[in-house]
Amino acid sequence: MAGEGALREPKIPRAARALTASGAFAWSLGNTLVSRLGTLGIGIVLARILGPEQFGTFAIALVALMAVLSFNELGVSLAIVRWPGDPAVIAPTVNTISVIGSTIFCAVAWLATPSFTALMGDGSATWVVRLLIVSVLVNGAVAAPAALLQRGFEERTRMGIDQANVWVGAICSVVLALAGFGAMALAIGRLLGGIISAIMFLRASPLPYRFGWDKASAGALLKFGLPLAGSSMIVFAIGYADQLATGAMLGSIALGLYVLAFNLSSWPLSIVSQPLRRVAPATFAALAQDRAGLEKFIIALSSIIACATIPAFIALAVAAEPLVRFVYGDAWSQAAPVLSWLVIAALSKVFCELAYDYIVVIGSTTAILRIQGIGLLMLIPSLLAGARFGGLAGVAAAQAAVAFGVMLPLYLWNLRSLGIGPGALSARLWLPVLAGLGLGAAGWMLVASIDNALLGLLAVGGLCLATMAGLIYLRRGDLASLRGISRAKTLEETS
Repeated sequence: MAGEGALREPKIPRAARALTASGAFAWSLGNTLVSRLGTLGIGIVLARILGPEQFGTFAIALVALMAVLSFNELGVSLAIVRWPGDPAVIAPTVNTISVIGSTIFCAVAWLATPSFTALMGDGSATWVVRLLIVSVLVNGAVAAPAALLQRGFEERTRMGIDQANVWVGAICSVVLALAGFGAMALAIGRLLGGIISAIMFLRASPLPYRFGWDKASAGALLKFGLPLAGSSMIVFAIGYADQLATGAMLGSIALGLYVLAFNLSSWPLSIVSQPLRRVAPATFAALAQDRAGLEKFIIALSSIIACATIPAFIALAVAAEPLVRFVYGDAWSQAAPVLSWLVIAALSKVFCELAYDYIVVIGSTTAILRIQGIGLLMLIPSLLAGARFGGLAGVAAAQAAVAFGVMLPLYLWNLRSLGIGPGALSARLWLPVLAGLGLGAAGWMLVASIDNALLGLLAVGGLCLATMAGLIYLRRGDLASLRGISRAKTLEETS
């Protein structure tokens, strides 16, 4: 058993992590862009082939999968990213916990599937759900190798793995959908892509894959991971309660419409937030001993993220109707008003996730659990009331109200208690907010005055890109600040 001192000897120098963070983010951003562009095209094809009903059946299965994935490895894989010592000490124990946890949760989910699909109003989804649930085992088996790549900023390697996952799964799904497999085509494609990526993760792992059990390490891992696992379950409930309420109260066809709108609203979020969340925890950990530098880094990063996301979300909201009709067809037109509400929730989530990663890295995981618990208590009655009195749009409006009016203020309040006050953030965010509101007004007038849906989309999109470019240029000092903080940290730790 390794001693306590061994756990504190870093195998990967923190300075090296800080030095490579910007490059890792660039690779991760490129990975996400390529993946999203590919899945957008594939998603359009599948939506037109399957229609809202079959798409809704798959959405039921996906909700079940996300539920189990939210806690299947008990939160211990993230510990590898922020572990202060050699990750080889804890990797075998993480593998053991992940695989045992995934096996148990997969078996429970398999048995509970008929009851779940009955609750969601579509018993025909049972075997689609069960097939997709097998992905839980695959995901749990490679949780540690994926975390090791994240720790080492190996985003170039991760890009190859993710692209194989996306394209193998997508091509398989399209072929099977054309052959008449319906929702099962999506489940088979996703599982096949996951298996291929799992094999690649194992081959690319920086450490040999093996099982083990170190009692001291296991205790530290579970102490760190269990609050995160509990928080992740609540995060799932907050993120998917709207879909659960839609399926249970409005049916699978309504769920298909809602999920399409949800996926569209998540586009700007995933392009920025997904690559950021792969890099941010390790970057924060590298700066963790310099609280002042870390706080400056967070503020500058928030400014740049706001410049990139606020215009994109607002443009998506004002162009929702022509976008849905032009891209997906009239059969999906009811998704447009849902999309306009959901972009508010997605925009709030960008900053909530950034705050989440910061709070986790500095060790306040119980604060995360408390925030998520309060949010969930507010969300459930809001969604039920929204579904009953407002239908699909009512569910989306309730989701937006809780995300923007409850969750975001709670995270900002906790950042304030950790030294990042609202004044420092608002000083960096007022300009992108003001520019976004101006873009919204101009975009609404463009959509109203241009009859051709494609021309309207191009006009709003062009205005959005120009606004983003102008904002980032005006905030170029924040970009320089991000690089300067990382450079200063590198010089400090190598001197």
